[in-house]
Amino acid sequence: MNIIKHRYLEGFGVTIIVLALVRCAFPGVSASHYAETAQAIEAPQAIEENAVEELADASTAESSCRFLQEGERPHRIFSVPSYKEAFPDTNALQLSAAQRWGVSPVADRQDAEARKRELVYIGYNPYYHVDKLHASIPYLVPRAAVLLQDIGQAFFDSLQVKGIPLHRLIVTSVLRSQEDVKRLRNYNKNATENSCHLYGTTFDICYNRYETVEDPNGPPRRQVRNDTLKFVLSEVLRDMRMQNRCYIKYEVKQGCFHMTTR
Repeated sequence: MNIIKHRYLEGFGVTIIVLALVRCAFPGVSASHYAETAQAIEAPQAIEENAVEELADASTAESSCRFLQEGERPHRIFSVPSYKEAFPDTNALQLSAAQRWGVSPVADRQDAEARKRELVYIGYNPYYHVDKLHASIPYLVPRAAVLLQDIGQAFFDSLQVKGIPLHRLIVTSVLRSQEDVKRLRNYNKNATENSCHLYGTTFDICYNRYETVEDPNGPPRRQVRNDTLKFVLSEVLRDMRMQNRCYIKYEVKQGCFHMTTR
């Protein structure tokens, strides 16, 4: 499907507004409607129809799409007892999964765009925001793209039932090309030459920044502490890990959850 990228941006903006308004006004809307809407805008720039179908079929997580009913009290926030203990998966473990489920390393962005049967463009999505990338490019294998979307949607659902204003996750690192790794190692000698990010199976979600979903026709959203959002995110990621969807490492210095599909 040869669709120009700026059309994704237009569709993305409209979808965010529609999702926020519809979810608030019509809580009875089925989960399948949102899955179809998200799928429509998450399709990559250069991915054929059969690959899109594979992306949809790869999703194994059941969507909760829970809403607070009238008179129902918001659910409690529990977080996890320890981030390091809850998310201990080493780089070696994640690298093994990356090599199993990923693509052969890409040379550069042009090479990534040519891999239309292997990689999904994930630049725009209603459930997460891709940060300005300095050492990676916004592509993942379909299996990892579905995982990322499921995490974003589960985060939305969890915020809903806990009575917290909607926020989008921020993705800070995705697929690294061989060119990216070479450039990264020029100023960071500790950067690994055989990174999990080379295989399109791995992405980072920061835990100290989030993007507020504003209603353009309504009042500004109330401020929410990043720690509160981190607690909710940790619950979502713990559940995904316990469902054997991914491996996760809690990164202190990078301020992110580093995860690989499995």
